[in-house]
Amino acid sequence: MAGVGLGAAVPVWLCEEDLACVICQGLLDWPATLPCGHSFCRECLASLWGAQFKGVAGRAWACPTCREGPETQPALRKNTLLQDLADKFRRAAQEPEAGLEPAPSTSPRRIAQPVAVQKSTTQVAQELTELVQQLVDIVKNLQKQILSSESRRDNKLDILGMVSFSGAEHSLILPKLVTSNTSEEKISDILHDLEEIQEKLQGNVTCKDGPAEHIQEMPSSSSCLLPDQRCSVPRRASQFALWAISPTFDLRSLSCSLEVSNNCRTVTVSRCLQSYSWSPERFLISQVLCSQALSSGKKYWEVDTRYCNHWAVGVASWGMSRHQMLGRTVDSWCIEWKGTGRLSAWAMMKKTDLDSDCPEVVGIWLDLEARKLAFYSVGNQDRLLYECEVSASPLHPAFWLYGLSPGNSLEIKQVKT
Repeated sequence: MAGVGLGAAVPVWLCEEDLACVICQGLLDWPATLPCGHSFCRECLASLWGAQFKGVAGRAWACPTCREGPETQPALRKNTLLQDLADKFRRAAQEPEAGLEPAPSTSPRRIAQPVAVQKSTTQVAQELTELVQQLVDIVKNLQKQILSSESRRDNKLDILGMVSFSGAEHSLILPKLVTSNTSEEKISDILHDLEEIQEKLQGNVTCKDGPAEHIQEMPSSSSCLLPDQRCSVPRRASQFALWAISPTFDLRSLSCSLEVSNNCRTVTVSRCLQSYSWSPERFLISQVLCSQALSSGKKYWEVDTRYCNHWAVGVASWGMSRHQMLGRTVDSWCIEWKGTGRLSAWAMMKKTDLDSDCPEVVGIWLDLEARKLAFYSVGNQDRLLYECEVSASPLHPAFWLYGLSPGNSLEIKQVKT
């Protein structure tokens, strides 16, 4: 088999996350790779070691990600390969794609940053169904107007017939009747075609989504529980209203790359690092916990994800490591969308790919008595996405937003009762 020749260009798709420093949330600048394999900007690493990590677990030079490190300060050398890749990424981000005008973007470092989250096939089909319904209503109203007009015209014809039965008058009236009947037949045909399109679209949506109850009863390959162990999990998120809560973000845990709204229910990736006072309870990456410590009973809340391209939502203990990502610890669980067309779940540090499009609203059900956690796609037909067991208590609602997408946000919704 022929290999790639020298000088051949092989396209490799990189996103900014692949070349990012988790400390400053920007592209690597003078990247230094530690013995553990993790890379950071040299200045970021030196500043962090000097300000925050001295004396942590007896190691002043620990890696911010894995906490491994020698007792003495290691020599920091530039990773020239990473520097070259980061420089090429910067140049590509500043140049418009060939033949296309550059799209307006608030982040100059992102290549072809999407303006909005892509819609799934099911969502598009539902919107088309609604549009066709509007067209059907318009045509029906037009048909009623024509019938009403014809009724008034027939009354006039009856009066004319009583006044005069001359052939000349009837010869003038007959063409109008034929034209009118032809128009009515065309409108009836159009209405029939629209109703057929409507039925096909509705059938397509049903085939893709399926009845909610049927989907929930099927064993899920992404579930950690056996079917007979899942009886306590409601099959539709609409049944959760009785246990709905409205969590609020805890500012003590808020990463410096995030900011929250005044009501503490919307978290947004900031366009610049915030000057929050340092605390061991503050996340080093773009994460935040809620203030509410859930230790008993059943709880339910919803998260609007439409305005975030990369996110993870779930639960975690307050003691979750502040330099680890949600789901990568034994005391945190989540589902995650990283803008790659694949939804995944993380439980007990294991990743499970889920066969689902990106949900616009995620419903989170936590049964602390049964130690069960479930995630739903909330919509016209609520669907169970994933469920698993949790082993820690109390638990806090937990959120992660990719820190290199300024303006991306997640919102805790008010659940309708």
